[in-house]
Amino acid sequence: MAQASHSYFCPCPRGMEAALAEELGEISLRSPTLKVHNQVPGGVHCSGELIDAYQVNLHSRIASRVLMRMAHASYLNENDVYDLALAQPWEDWFSVHRTIRIDITAIKSPLRSLEFTTLKIKDAICDRFREQFNERPSVDTKEPDMRIVGFLDARNVTIYLDTSGEALFKRGWRLDTGDAPLRENLAAGLLRVAGWKPGMVLFDPMCGSGTILAEAAQMLTGIPSGARRSFAFEKFHGFLSEEWKAIKAAIKANPLPAEPTIFGSDISGDAIAMTRANLHQAGIPFEIPLKQIEAQEIKPPSDVPGILLTNPPYGERIELRGDAAIPEDETAKTFFDAFGTTLKQRFPGWKVFLFTADLKVPRLLRLKEARKTPFFNGALECRLFRFDMVQGYNRREEAKPKDDAA
Repeated sequence: MAQASHSYFCPCPRGMEAALAEELGEISLRSPTLKVHNQVPGGVHCSGELIDAYQVNLHSRIASRVLMRMAHASYLNENDVYDLALAQPWEDWFSVHRTIRIDITAIKSPLRSLEFTTLKIKDAICDRFREQFNERPSVDTKEPDMRIVGFLDARNVTIYLDTSGEALFKRGWRLDTGDAPLRENLAAGLLRVAGWKPGMVLFDPMCGSGTILAEAAQMLTGIPSGARRSFAFEKFHGFLSEEWKAIKAAIKANPLPAEPTIFGSDISGDAIAMTRANLHQAGIPFEIPLKQIEAQEIKPPSDVPGILLTNPPYGERIELRGDAAIPEDETAKTFFDAFGTTLKQRFPGWKVFLFTADLKVPRLLRLKEARKTPFFNGALECRLFRFDMVQGYNRREEAKPKDDAA
């Protein structure tokens, strides 16, 4: 029996839309029915059968969720939104005994209260179940079985059923997050934007809880991002369990390089221990060389130049790297100045990528970025700075007159 085709929207961290579209294109090679459509700010539209949502949930490292479109229409007021939600066959998708949660986002919506509109969608779903079964689903905002997502612009409302459940960046392996964790899907997107591919040398000298290393190591091994978690679609009516088993059975491990290609270090011994534990939980079958060392003291971990990608400490986190009694600005200045010198002197031929919310970083490093790309880490606006460390950087630096060195 042919499956129906569905429209999907895959939200992602802002700035990662092109990377996600490229990744979805690669996932579509596994399925003749998955089609990638347009990018919009905050995500990518695609379409396919229900089984394609299984594939995207399992394999996408960059998407935050896979939302299946239930309805799309114009609206004037909250009652129009209620009527649209009431008309949808929710009972075809999940049982009245499943718990639900409703979330709404809006851009330029004329409606005064999004909270009231959220209640209207919840009422519509509950009223529909009550009419049919004399029962209504319960709301659970913490760990719902089913998430319903509404999106409003100035004229139209779209209602989605979330096929993912928990956000996809929750891979199911993280034990401890450290101080300011980078979300897993953002780390995966940064690896793609930096041009890293399995087999290339990668070094994170401020690895924190190891998010960048774990994402890279899973890519290298061939472990899909969703291999260690469950999804909302497994609770749908008509869940295709045999097809799902077949998709998971088709996962193939990659041959591993004979020599290590992924390396990490951090000043904090606790961070190194946390990274080791997280890598173990993520199912990484090989040892990643990890070293406890200050970032200013690092040396290239490989004879072959590679990609150095890191999320350096900023704000409160910088105090980990220095003395909390010294003002933050001074600590940052001293740290980045020394780190910049290390990069120039020891890392010729490397491509260095720093992901940070501190836009002064290139100046503090005394390096000119080759490129800067804006991204958001949650609500925090950040930049991915790229520095190309050319041969002879240090000789040029030493040849400069001292008063010009700043």
